[in-house]
Amino acid sequence: MQQPKKIVAVIGSYRKGGIIDSAVDEVLAAAGEQGASVSKIYLLDKHIEFCSNCRSCSQDEGDRRGYCAIRDEMATVLDELESADGIVLGSPVNFFTVTALTKRFVERLVCYAWWPWGARAPRMRTTERPRKAVLLLSCAMPAIMARIFCGAPRVLKSAAAALGARTVGLLIIGQVAQQEHQALPARARNNARRLGYKLTAGFR
Repeated sequence: MQQPKKIVAVIGSYRKGGIIDSAVDEVLAAAGEQGASVSKIYLLDKHIEFCSNCRSCSQDEGDRRGYCAIRDEMATVLDELESADGIVLGSPVNFFTVTALTKRFVERLVCYAWWPWGARAPRMRTTERPRKAVLLLSCAMPAIMARIFCGAPRVLKSAAAALGARTVGLLIIGQVAQQEHQALPARARNNARRLGYKLTAGFR
């Protein structure tokens, strides 16, 4: 019997149950309806240290990620993502970019680069993209402005690429700071579900 396809979401929000968390739930619900096995990782709950920029993880050549000298939960998170067929990366936008929680996670993805001492710039260990990615962002400004003025979409796209995923959808949910506890708008809910179906398209 064929194993169900696996979708793993990484949430970089400071709050559970907020806009990003709700949008991720819709993506995963739609993916689950297509037979996928789904799960969520809250960066808030994980012990992930800041990258020390020692570059030890980027010295040894090879396709697999480099060994990080920091002993925390990052390796476990990456193992989970590497075993997935699809990933979801979600973060609110703070000060025109992803949250510090998300950025800390993204910086640790340097282990997917080969950058020996003496080389002028790093290069990715592999260009293969065996999995799909959906990216979710929420912000106070209108979504169209976020696409123009924010660096957050580029950060998440780069993170997805480092994780061996090709981005198949980006949803920016704008104007979400109108209330203290704002619900996910109906239009964003529908768009998130469509991305869940797109994430699992071709799995069966």
